[in-house]
Amino acid sequence: INKMFGTVVVGVGIAGLARIRDLMNPMPSSPSENLKLIGFVSRRSFGNINEAKQITLEDALTSKEIHAAFISTENRSHEETIRMFLEAGKHVLVEYPMTLSAKAAHELWEMAEQKGKILHVEHIELLTEEYKQLKKEVAGKDLVKGTLHFTGSVLDENKAGFPAFSGIARLSWLIDLFGDLTVTSATREKQKDKNYSRMTVHFQTANKKPLTWIEERGPGMRRDKKINFCFTSGCLESFPQAPRSAVGLFMQDQNLFAKKLLGQVSKEELAAEKWRILRCLELAEVIQQHCEQPEKICS
Repeated sequence: INKMFGTVVVGVGIAGLARIRDLMNPMPSSPSENLKLIGFVSRRSFGNINEAKQITLEDALTSKEIHAAFISTENRSHEETIRMFLEAGKHVLVEYPMTLSAKAAHELWEMAEQKGKILHVEHIELLTEEYKQLKKEVAGKDLVKGTLHFTGSVLDENKAGFPAFSGIARLSWLIDLFGDLTVTSATREKQKDKNYSRMTVHFQTANKKPLTWIEERGPGMRRDKKINFCFTSGCLESFPQAPRSAVGLFMQDQNLFAKKLLGQVSKEELAAEKWRILRCLELAEVIQQHCEQPEKICS
């Protein structure tokens, strides 16, 4: 049976525009062909983007034609927007981070389950060829210690949230590569006048091995990731060579969402993904609490 799901894109920044493009040009004979773009919602006034028409939030929530919402708004407003669409009985795809608090994430997940709706969080960083190669490379090796260091340009924290949340892509990598982690310490250095911020988090793996995550942002800093993972068999200090993927990352993510809507993803996979997403948000919150504790003054 060809089941069609009417969709709406909420927020038309870079991700939202990519979503509109991919919904209008689904990959031939992929699950995405079951998604049909009905319109998009934005606070700014566009009229139409290509063939897509702008609709009001009210219409998006009440339309019987719309079964699913793609949420591409700023991080700070994800929680409220997810809640509105779930309450309206719609499936939801949301860009990471799902929320800026672990408690809210658990509540929304429960709500989705009660309503029998799919709540899908985009994690395109796990879909990159670079990451897939890295995962193969790391598989089966015994970690001794490791560091993941990210640099990037300045984010507006009022919109993007605390760096542990806005940078949750890095946390997802570490959890996906090395299993559950415990935060042993976390600090953050800020130079307001220079608009510079550096968060340093120390974790332990289940086998008590140390992992460090550094999230560093400042004006003109190049978007880059450096790794140094040492195993009993030797160290990995750069990313393995990876081919370019034929399928765009947002399209891969959209296909995965469509597969979930069609019931083609196993319960085990869904459960593992739910655990990873909620666990990363819990850790992000712990990191934020560590960083925001007043400095202990030693006499």
